[in-house]
Formats: sequence, structure tokens, C-alpha cells
Amino acid sequence: MDKDALKKIISHSKEYGFVFPSSEIYEGLNAIYDYAHNGALLKNNIREYWWKSMVQLNENIVGIDSAIFMHPKTWIASGHVEAFNDPLIDNKDSKKRYRADVLIEDHIEKLNSKIQKEISKAEKRFKEKFDKKQFVETNSRVLEISKSMEEVRVKMISAFENDDLVAVKKLIDDLEIKCPISGTCNWTDVRQFNLMFNTKLGASEDSSMDLYLRPETAQGIFLNYLSVQKTSRMKIPFGIAQTGKAFRNEIVARQFIFRMREFEQMEMQYFIKPGTQEDWFKKWKKNRLDWHLNLGIDPNSFRYHDHDKLAHYADAACDIEFLFPFGFKELEGIHSRTDFDLKSHEELSGKKLQYYDPELESNYTPYVLETSIGLDRMFLAIISNSFKTESLEDGSSRNVMSIPRPLAPNKLAFLPLLKKDGLPEYARKIMKEFVHEINIVYDEKDAIGRRYRRQDAVGTPYCITIDHQTLENDTFTIRDRDSMEQTRINLSQLSKIVDSELTIKSLLKKLDN
Repeated sequence: MDKDALKKIISHSKEYGFVFPSSEIYEGLNAIYDYAHNGALLKNNIREYWWKSMVQLNENIVGIDSAIFMHPKTWIASGHVEAFNDPLIDNKDSKKRYRADVLIEDHIEKLNSKIQKEISKAEKRFKEKFDKKQFVETNSRVLEISKSMEEVRVKMISAFENDDLVAVKKLIDDLEIKCPISGTCNWTDVRQFNLMFNTKLGASEDSSMDLYLRPETAQGIFLNYLSVQKTSRMKIPFGIAQTGKAFRNEIVARQFIFRMREFEQMEMQYFIKPGTQEDWFKKWKKNRLDWHLNLGIDPNSFRYHDHDKLAHYADAACDIEFLFPFGFKELEGIHSRTDFDLKSHEELSGKKLQYYDPELESNYTPYVLETSIGLDRMFLAIISNSFKTESLEDGSSRNVMSIPRPLAPNKLAFLPLLKKDGLPEYARKIMKEFVHEINIVYDEKDAIGRRYRRQDAVGTPYCITIDHQTLENDTFTIRDRDSMEQTRINLSQLSKIVDSELTIKSLLKKLDN
């Protein structure tokens, strides 16, 4: 994508009813957004695809919907009160604030980009004779850059593992990392900032209790896991899935809806026998990437990123990263959380949270394998991948959103060629055949070409044009969004297209094969 790609996506999202700045009539709120009609439909479809793939396709995964407010001890046990911090650093010239770890990781990524350029040049030079593995292992330039990357990575991991913010600052200075805005290295010291929002619960100031808005949805699953296990009669291994809002007081909130203060997560906690976590970690890494690839998005837009620095609760962690307009960034996390959460809650609450294994005839605290994806980030990944401007043969151009068809806000647009001669009535009659199954739209305003362009811009896969021939033989024109090809079909043929291409069911069937 070009450097202005994100600006174009933001503009298009607002113009065509996907995402609006929140409270815009009052000058808005930084990093807070509202989803308009088309955005809400797309978001609902993504959520439904995730939920059904987790809960409907897996006999041993059940769902819950826990409260946003939880007892404050929840966040002490989870480690959020003490450890849920971002290392922040300010540039004195631009007055902009950054996460120190992101600055260093971006520097590492720039070094990696240099390696990829060397590989690309060699591929062009040697063509079919090129041996990538041998080149990476022997080329002096690549080896030199790889060594630098590893040295930076080792220093970064050591500094963060030891909570040595002075060492973090020294690494940024030594690498001469510049502020993207000012271009200078005039940095403040690095400091920690807790990300949780405070609030109060109670009828009066004197009797109120200090609470936090939840910064993640996972803890609601852990607090309920034993009750869910018993009421659902689940045996290990089993999972609990949940979608819902979370809140983080992000100081460095930027890049549209990629990093927001109010966002939605889709998480599944998989409870397993201790000692099996490595196998389950590998399995869920593959399962989750397959879920993304099932949408038909270019596999080169995804990559795994294994964590160098692990969270306090994890013994393994991996991100599925997506190529956003601003580079590869985290889309989904797969984490082996060990038994940290359940043991911490057991210790602080005094309540036994162990699982009785009938096969072993003994109790133990389960380990947990987590998959966690941001719904808003998935939304941004979809629209980033889908939005394009195409030049047409007649010299004109069109904006089109090639959204995966089952996720599109509206699946069919019904367009009577004229607003008379019974064409609108016929269109609405056909619409009734599908309105209970998929989202559809009716449009009779403007010339047919302009109506096609409107539907392209919001990602509608097919336009159905009703004309005078329709009244004669019950056939109509179907126009494909991506190819713009038009053919005549009848109602039964359209029903088959809807069933095979446009429903969440069609996605799930592909995933389940």
C-alpha cells in the first residue's frame, strides 16, 4: 500500500458509513470511534464467524458473557494492578509520546527489512538458481545485519525482564532511534504507566467501592471457569469463549481503530492438563491461522511472531501478525498462560478452583491455553485488505471494497432498472426470499452505473438488476462486485449462490473440511 493508504481508508470508512469519530459534533474524543451501519454489520459478521467457529464447531467449547465490572481483587490476583504498565518515553522536540518497546521493535523490523531487500536483489540476480536458505546462511551482509538484530533483541529482553528502564533508555540512545515526527533523538527517561481506568461503585462517595473497567475479558472466564465446567458437564480439555468490551487508558493511541481506549475482544481460554501445553500451543497456533486464511486473504499478509519477552503469566506466546497499511502488527495472540491465573485467584479468594480428573482420580489446577483477537483490529485488517482504487478500461476509476463475501455488510443489492412498470414491486418480491437469511439492500435512486459504484464502495458482492425481460421470463441480471461481469440467472440459481458463497455457514463448512 502507498503511504497515504490509511488516510484513504479512514476517509472512505466515514463517507460510506463504516466508522465515525465518536462525539464529532463536540470535536470528538481521541482514539474513540463509533461504528456506523455498514461498520456495525461487518463487525457483527466477523463476531459471528469467530463465535460459531469456536462454540458451534467444537463440542468441548462453550460460551459465557461476563460482566465488565468485577471485584477489585480480581485485578490484584491477575497482576494488573502491579504489572499492567506500558514503558513510555517522550520526545522533547515533537512532544510526542511513544512506547519504548515499540520503538526498539520497529528498529529491529527495519533491520529485518534490509535483509529482505538483500534477498530480493539476489532473487532477481540469480532467478531460478537462487537458493534462499544458502544465501541467508552465507551472505556476509545478511549475517552482519542478523547479528545486529540478535544483539538488540538480547539487550531488549534483558532490560525488560529486569525492569531496568535505565537500560531501555540507554539502548534507545545507543541505537540512535529517532522520533518519527521531529527526527531527533532528544528523549526523556522511560517510565511506567498503568493502563487501567478507575471508576466507583456505590450510591454515595462515602460508601462507594473503587473499581476498574476491565482491561481484558479473560479474567471473567477464570472467575467462572469452575461453575461453567460443572454446569456444562465439561471434561478437560475444554474451552470457554467470550466476546466483549475492554478498556485501556492507552497513552499512545493511534493508527485509527488499531489501538483504542474502548475496544472489543474475542477470547477463548482452553483448560488443559499440566504438561500438555506445548502440544496444545502448536495446535491452536495452526487452528487460528487457518481461521484467518479461510477468508481467502493472501497468506503473505500474515506471519507468526514468537515473543522474546513473555508476560508474567506465560511460558510461551506467539502473535499472528497482519500486514496493515503501517506494517506488520499484532492481530491475534496465542498464549500458554500456565496455571498462574487460577492459582492466583484461588490464593486471594480462599476458594478451591481445582479440577477433579475422574481418570486420574485426583485434583489439579488446570493449565490454560489462550487465543485472543481484537475484533476492531480484525475489522481494520479486513477493510485494509479489501479497499482498493481500480482504473477501468473507459478511463474512469472506482473504489471497491473486496470484503470476503460472507462477511460483507450487505450480501445482495436489488436494483430495479426503472422506478415504474412494476419493476420495483418485482424486486421487493424477490427480496422477501432472502431477507430472513442474509442482509440485503434496495436502491432505486440514480442511473444504474452510479448505483453499481455505490455498492462496490460498501463491498456488496452481487447486484441484482430487475428489468423488463425479468417480467417476461423471471430471469434477472447478476453483477459480480470484483470482476464486474454480468450474467442472467433465475431465482433458484440465485438461491444456490447465496447458500454456497454468502452465508457464515458457507465459511464454516470450508473451515470444517
